[in-house]
Amino acid sequence: MDWIQIFSNAAQELISPTTAAYALAALGLAIHFGYTGLLNFGQAGFMALGAYGYAISILSFGFPVWGAVLIGIAASVVFALILGIPTLRLRADYLAIVTIAAAEILRLTFTTNTFADITGSASGLQGYKGGFADLNPIPSGTYGFGPFTYNAYDWWIRIVGWGLVVLLALVTWLIMRSPWGRVIKGIREDEDAVRALGKNVYSYKMQSLILGGVYGTLGGMIFILPRSVVPANYQTSLTFFVYAILLLGGAATILGPVIGSVIFWVLLSFFSGFVARAVEAGWLPFMSQVQAGQLRFILVGIAIMLIVIFRPQGIFGNKKELAFVK
Repeated sequence: MDWIQIFSNAAQELISPTTAAYALAALGLAIHFGYTGLLNFGQAGFMALGAYGYAISILSFGFPVWGAVLIGIAASVVFALILGIPTLRLRADYLAIVTIAAAEILRLTFTTNTFADITGSASGLQGYKGGFADLNPIPSGTYGFGPFTYNAYDWWIRIVGWGLVVLLALVTWLIMRSPWGRVIKGIREDEDAVRALGKNVYSYKMQSLILGGVYGTLGGMIFILPRSVVPANYQTSLTFFVYAILLLGGAATILGPVIGSVIFWVLLSFFSGFVARAVEAGWLPFMSQVQAGQLRFILVGIAIMLIVIFRPQGIFGNKKELAFVK
């Protein structure tokens, strides 16, 4: 059992672009669910719009990086409006049903052969990273130490991804301390009381849905910079992973989604490496490598379940913030 390699691979997830992308998506869900009380089960759809909006803008229309980012954000705003206009005046469960269905419709639309020339169908898209790489100020070469040794491009992705996480975490902290944030948290606790004070609850919910969706869209863009855009990555399970991250760290917190993402991906990488090598070493003779790949999710689920049992408010959460979850 190569423990050094297992721990080395797990340590890399501490600053990986994937961890940063999920942290951004979880921050968006913190605004939706943790602070506003919106049951959005379609965060995968917002991430897919960010990924495809960025890639298609560059590959099909020749947009620069900043233009592609704006197109992805604009697409997510339109998506939020389409979801929110018919549902935000209704009960929370209607939004949950609509968002999970809309995200799956988006994924199937990107998968269909009808738009294969633009979306790449099930094969996805690649070849859109050149503009982002051209912005890299780091000289060519390999930098770092131990498991954190990467080339210039990989460091550039990590710097941009985690810089964005820090920036949006700060923005979230500031807006939640503002009058707008206090109204948002009031809606979570009792929207009728907020409405009685003369606030337009529908408008505030829509603003929250758009803002959190933009966070997820930016996370979707970071997610594809080290890999290709593949529609299979945006299944419903992605949203459930983001919710697991959110609840692990604390739903109505700033640091919770970030630390939750780090813990989730470190655990997933650790158990993935451990189980695969345990099968190779004959420790689990009754299990194949394919089965071992699924076992890692079970072990991560058990680890998260134990944390939730003994720390139901999440690592950084406050029990007072559990009023809505109850």
